Amino acid sequence: MFEHKVTDIFFDLDHTLWDFERNSALTFAKILESNRVNVDLNGFLEIYSPINLEMWKLYRENGINQSELRYQRLRRTFDTLKESVTDETIHALSHEYIEHLPSFVHLLPNALEVLEYLFPKYRLHIITNGFEEVQERKLKGSNIHHYFDQIINSEMAGVKKPDPYIFELALSKAKVEPRHTLMVGDNLEADILGAKAMGMQVVHFNSNNEANHDVCKTIYDLIEIKSIL
Repeated sequence: MFEHKVTDIFFDLDHTLWDFERNSALTFAKILESNRVNVDLNGFLEIYSPINLEMWKLYRENGINQSELRYQRLRRTFDTLKESVTDETIHALSHEYIEHLPSFVHLLPNALEVLEYLFPKYRLHIITNGFEEVQERKLKGSNIHHYFDQIINSEMAGVKKPDPYIFELALSKAKVEPRHTLMVGDNLEADILGAKAMGMQVVHFNSNNEANHDVCKTIYDLIEIKSIL
């Protein structure tokens, strides 16, 4: 399956192991109610989810900063829904979202089984574009922190995937050559193309229904990892 022996596996976190969409929905259900924002949750999420992905793409490309990301994804959602929500409420929601999100701990299907399968055979690591404190709480809350040797985040690196430096930092900390590694992630641009450019071997876990491609092996369920490693 792979050209070189794999000793180290690097995972993305959100949308790859940690069930971002489910946990995010539960968070919004909690904070919209507590802030008395009376909108239909499903309708809200239908608008919010693609806007959030668009904002994260801008953030990865340094088009907006962290504060703008957190504000604009909510402001644009409410504006699209034609809901009159004050900036004060948006800032409260933004703060509470980050505060409560890591308290929901659902993993994607088969994530735990796959980590249990890989853990005795490979060194496992995380490379994530998330914020350090939030990602640490997600890993500990969902009880998977102990599986990982190195946990690299964009706050620590000072850059975001697919910037080469975050992968260089991860490889340096793990003390491993790129050709003996495997990167598993959901985002073709950030995770797969970014890692491949560094000489890492890659598998695309297409959990976001991205377009088909021939860049690398694509899987649609984490359990498929057991048949290739």
